[in-house]
Amino acid sequence: MGDTFMTIVAIALAAILMFIFPLMTMADRTDDVAQLTVETATTDFVDGIRSTGKITPEEYNSFIQTINSTGNLYDVEMEVKVLDENPGKKTVQVEREKIGENVYYSIYTSQILDVIAPETGTPKTYGLKEGDRISVKVKNTSQTLAQQLKNFFYTVIGNDTYTIAAENAGIVSTTGN
Repeated sequence: MGDTFMTIVAIALAAILMFIFPLMTMADRTDDVAQLTVETATTDFVDGIRSTGKITPEEYNSFIQTINSTGNLYDVEMEVKVLDENPGKKTVQVEREKIGENVYYSIYTSQILDVIAPETGTPKTYGLKEGDRISVKVKNTSQTLAQQLKNFFYTVIGNDTYTIAAENAGIVSTTGN
C-alpha cells in the first residue's frame, strides 16, 4: 500500500514539474513581452503627440491596435492639461515662468474621444498648444494566462488587479494645427 501511494505522489510531482512549471514560465514570458509592447507603444504615442501637438484618429487607432495585438484587453486613460494662460486678464502673458500666473484645466479621455472618434460624424484631429501637458495610462482589464495560473496555484492575485501597465506623460513642445 505504501509503495502504491508513493508511486502516485511521484507521478503527480513529475507531471507538475514536467508540464505546469514550464507552462507558468512561458506564460510569465508572454506577459513580459506584452508589457514591453505596451510600454513601447505608449511611449511612442505620447512622444508623437508631444512633437506634433495633436492627437489624430489614425495615431490613436494605431496605438489601440498595437496594444490589442498582445491578445489582452486594455483600459486607456488620457488626460490633457490645457494651459489657460492668466485667466484673470485679457492680455496674453509673454513670460510663462511666472509663478502663479498659469492655470491648467483638464480634459479627459471621453472628451478627447468625442473629437477623435465620435459616435456620429467624422473624426477630427484634437489640437494642442505649446505648454499643454499630456498623460496616457494603460492597464490590462482581462486576465492573462499567467494571472489565471497564479490564481489557481497561489491565490495571490485578485480578479481586479492588473499585471500589464504603462504610463507616460510630457509637455507638448509644438502647437498643432
